[in-house]
Amino acid sequence: MPFSHPRIVNIINFIRAVEPRLEMDLVEPVRRQIELLTRHRLPGTWLLQYDALTQGPYVEMLKAMPAGHEVGGWFEVVRPLVEKAGLAWRGRYAWDWHAHVGFSIGYTPAEREKLADVFMADFRAAFGRYPASVGSWLMDAHLLGYMHDRYGLVASCNCKDQWGTDGYTLWGGYWNQAYYPSRRNMCMPAQHEASQVPVPIFRMLGSDPIYQYDSAFYDDTATGETSQSQSVVTLEPVYKEGGGTPSWVRWFFDVLAAPQSLSFSYTQVGQENSFGWPRMAEGLTDQVELLAEQVAQGGWRVETLETSARWFKKTFPVTPASAVVAQKDYRNEGRQSVWYHSRFYRANFFWEGDRFYIRDIHKFDEAYAERYLTAVCATPACTYDTLPVVEGMLWSDAKTRAALTPMTGGAQPVRGGGPVIEETNPGELTIRWPLATGGELRVVCRERGMEFVCSTTAWHLAMTWAQGATTPFRDVQQKTLRCLHNGHGYTISCTPGVLALDATSRRLTVTPEAGRLVMALDV
Repeated sequence: MPFSHPRIVNIINFIRAVEPRLEMDLVEPVRRQIELLTRHRLPGTWLLQYDALTQGPYVEMLKAMPAGHEVGGWFEVVRPLVEKAGLAWRGRYAWDWHAHVGFSIGYTPAEREKLADVFMADFRAAFGRYPASVGSWLMDAHLLGYMHDRYGLVASCNCKDQWGTDGYTLWGGYWNQAYYPSRRNMCMPAQHEASQVPVPIFRMLGSDPIYQYDSAFYDDTATGETSQSQSVVTLEPVYKEGGGTPSWVRWFFDVLAAPQSLSFSYTQVGQENSFGWPRMAEGLTDQVELLAEQVAQGGWRVETLETSARWFKKTFPVTPASAVVAQKDYRNEGRQSVWYHSRFYRANFFWEGDRFYIRDIHKFDEAYAERYLTAVCATPACTYDTLPVVEGMLWSDAKTRAALTPMTGGAQPVRGGGPVIEETNPGELTIRWPLATGGELRVVCRERGMEFVCSTTAWHLAMTWAQGATTPFRDVQQKTLRCLHNGHGYTISCTPGVLALDATSRRLTVTPEAGRLVMALDV
């Protein structure tokens, strides 16, 4: 069944006026980025940090751009913003990237509102309006809701899914594209319209769908002792394995152009000025030239973040299902990856040669509050997360890969060939995996859960996890697995299907009934 979905790119460059770590020309990257987009007649979104809004030549540079661009805000907290709001600055430098001083979560909800009021007032003084788009690596749900309710915020963007990079953990969320966050958790898609902040958050940076998730398994520098580390494999032009390599960039855009995206394909191009022009010049120029070619051929929509958000809000009253399907491995090592996400859960399906794994499942529950909804982050690092069911990165080590794996009745891994993946109904993704012994395993991902059907007479799904891994599993009652994560209880049920939990052997087994298994992941 053929479906046609938009392919959308936002070119988002955000701007700082200070870089305390090393000497840096912060003006040149902005000037060069403006020249680059102007030359190719592509619109950009320019997000100003408060220091760049009130210091330096940046406002006048952006005002002088041709029509069609968007100027918005980048909400990292800096000394002049804090002091103008009447608060005490606790940072080491005028801009300090540590979470407890450089982001809204380091301040009380009332202080966050004061910071937003100052930012919005000064932005309006400079541009005659409030910004429609405000982004940040991370912005708490309280502040996001406040900016919408008081200032009419239309769009936001945040960091990719990552574990600990720069001290910022955003883990288990909507893996790509965009989502409406819960009023209680910035990282958590809401399930109901009444419970969401009506501001779509677009995921930034363009993560490699095969290698970013558990890159320690594949990095040459990995110690082999744990999977709990990540390199950065993204579209950012400063990284050589990623956006700085033209062949990777073209592979990545081919992945995003796959027809099985379900609702729309999306990525963000761009780089903050604090990396300096020499490091980003070659990669960013190549990406923009590629986009210009794609636009001329009618392949991609390059538009501002505000434009994308207004389209999203007009098209989707709640978060739509979407997918990223990577069936070609740019390393030519036989790996494939499919990310499916809806407002109820996300799942990752992963192939390595003739083996098939469910590498990740996280459940979404709008009632699960983020750690910083009312509390203040007191540490340089921070954590945002959702509710784990399968956790292939954190529960694995060199000896044990934590993944739900199809097994034969004799407890041997099922072997198969290359999967066939298609959108079979709106919001529904079907995976057909041909088995080496004949027949197929069929997985149907729907908004509220997954269905498994296999022609093999005796099969089941099984997962073991590393010794010392912290799992949320408590017990199984009838057909329901009961879980507890960070004090929040949740369940996963299988009907048909039989769940079995063996804490001693660190093993979860899910067995079909009459060859069929349905895993419910809705709240």
